[in-house]
Amino acid sequence: MFASFLTLFGCLFFLSPVFGQQSGYRIEVQVRNFEGDTIRLGYYFGKSQYLKDTAVIENGKFVFEGEEALDPGLFLLVFPPDNSFGHILIAEGQQHFTVSLDMNEIVNSARFKGSEENDIYYNYLRQLEKKRPEAEKLRELIVSDSLHAKEHKDALAVIDKEVKDLQQDIVKKYPQSFTAMLIKASSEIDIPDFPDADESTRRQLQYEYYRAHYFDDFDLNDPRAIRSGLMQQKVDYFLQKLTYQVPDSQSVAMDYLLSLMDENPDAFQYYLVEFLNESARSKRMGMDAVYVHLVDTYYSTGRATWMDEEQLSKLVKQAETLRPILIGKTAPDLTFYKASGETLKISDIDADYTVLFFWAPDCGHCKKAIPSIIDFYNTYKTRGVEMLAICTKTGSDLSTCWETIEERGMGIWVNVADQYLRSRYKTIYDIKTTPQIFILDKDKKILVKKIAGEDLAPVMEELMNLGKEK
Repeated sequence: MFASFLTLFGCLFFLSPVFGQQSGYRIEVQVRNFEGDTIRLGYYFGKSQYLKDTAVIENGKFVFEGEEALDPGLFLLVFPPDNSFGHILIAEGQQHFTVSLDMNEIVNSARFKGSEENDIYYNYLRQLEKKRPEAEKLRELIVSDSLHAKEHKDALAVIDKEVKDLQQDIVKKYPQSFTAMLIKASSEIDIPDFPDADESTRRQLQYEYYRAHYFDDFDLNDPRAIRSGLMQQKVDYFLQKLTYQVPDSQSVAMDYLLSLMDENPDAFQYYLVEFLNESARSKRMGMDAVYVHLVDTYYSTGRATWMDEEQLSKLVKQAETLRPILIGKTAPDLTFYKASGETLKISDIDADYTVLFFWAPDCGHCKKAIPSIIDFYNTYKTRGVEMLAICTKTGSDLSTCWETIEERGMGIWVNVADQYLRSRYKTIYDIKTTPQIFILDKDKKILVKKIAGEDLAPVMEELMNLGKEK
């Protein structure tokens, strides 16, 4: 299929705009060896593909037509019923063209009239296609014919150089084209050797150089970037592979990426929303700090111009809810009640580490976790750890808390509740589900939160080891 050729040698390529006077778009498609009567026109946007138009065969051809011009980018011709697809380029000023192709051999058969962009693009793909069988054969021989592996590697290197020469030729002939830009963006970064540094320092310097120059040749402010099918790959790689997986580093990286697309409204909106949603649903500890950072930096300052007041108010309110319970903050000092009616504040717990355990008698996950938590407490209670278990039942259901505590052997630690929610702990600690666990240090600063009961022991051991190192 022709989708596979687009990733040959690890790249996607398409071309720069040529401006014209025609308005709207009209794309006429003739397909040989296709028995269907309908094809669809789709497009890439960020990480997904979307349907733009549908054409039904008439007089042996399919016609996509609209009064408004299409946003330039990489589009898909989708062929039911198996939804096989091929790509076409949509460029500004070149949106009235015809394409004929054979489903059995799309790359070699595709011919265009009225689209220089696609002509050049497919001529390039055809040159790659000529080299592909030989390159694949050599890769197989490198594995199967170890005796002559070096010869096969040398022959493959020759092909790789031919491909690079071909790419450089395109960059030279069309230096301002989008194709040239994507070739450069997909090419390897020339990283200095840093010969004067020791091995460890050299690796660190090379990593820093690679990361700093990762987007040098890929303009995220180009409106076509978001519709290229390539931008999401590069953004994901930058955040997941080139950035430390801690909240502060992720926040700085997201700010950097958004600064690279601040003149591209579609991309800026898409990725700001994407980053916010990712931080909200992330299972990684502490990512709520990224959520708060994004709301403070972009939403609260009016940069999310697409938001209505009601939506914006909800985001800001959620950020304000999360702010007091971010890792590193002092835990809100609330008052709870023991079974006897005696009050107890969190600050009343005198221990090197305090574990807050929010649970409910009818919570299946809580029931499953409690045996592990009991084992944990019996092991660590003599090592400066105290447990404050808060039953989340209220009103007339409160009695089930004390009954369950006795049934499950939970009386070994401090148990409290708040029958009438006077402390508003569910809002303040963002308790939407149970169980929820927070670990506080001696000064009641939040060290860890929202971990599984089964993970308490290894996490606590790591915290204690870090404490010793400090």
